[in-house]
Amino acid sequence: MQFEINATQREQQGSSASRRLRRAGRVPGILYGGAAAPQLVEFDHNELYQALRKEAFHSSVINMSIADTRQMCLLRDVQMHAYKLQIRHVDFQRIDADHKIHQKVPLHFINAEIAPAIKLSGGMIQHVITELDVRCLPKDLPEFIEVDLKDIDGSHPLHVSELRLPAGVEVAHHGDSDPVVAAVVMRGTGASSDEVSAAAPVETQVITEKKPAAAEKKAEKK
Repeated sequence: MQFEINATQREQQGSSASRRLRRAGRVPGILYGGAAAPQLVEFDHNELYQALRKEAFHSSVINMSIADTRQMCLLRDVQMHAYKLQIRHVDFQRIDADHKIHQKVPLHFINAEIAPAIKLSGGMIQHVITELDVRCLPKDLPEFIEVDLKDIDGSHPLHVSELRLPAGVEVAHHGDSDPVVAAVVMRGTGASSDEVSAAAPVETQVITEKKPAAAEKKAEKK
């Protein structure tokens, strides 16, 4: 799935300019990556807010329209107000249709209710990870990855290597590990969520592009 979003070139930067934009119902942002220089942009708050409510927007290719140009990008960061429903700043990263990208994709779990360990033995499913870092061309980026739990049992946790990935999509491995995706915790066995979680290594985020200088980022987000 691909999304469309409209943006406007932003000429001014700094905390004062950003505050004026927010008061006018606009959201300051930045588009970076690739061979081009980082580009200051702004968005209509309501349009962007409605887009962010969709889970797929966070893991899909986005076509950003700026004046007469369209650029493919990915959402990389969202800064929200501490207690208001207000977007304060957004980051997007340019991508190229011919080069593979890294992106975290949500996992959708199905058929847990018909797994024998759940239906017959009274076990409970423990979701150890809920998103997966994948590598693929932009055209192959899935909206989500389906995880079928119908055959899971109490003696064998489901690992990343057992997932059925869409064509053209591969796991972006972090080392040689094969993390646990889901496991069955049986009542009365003494197994705990902490023990299951310990079986999975801590996930790390792959950064494929260098972000703008920290000083500029700090100024934009104030």
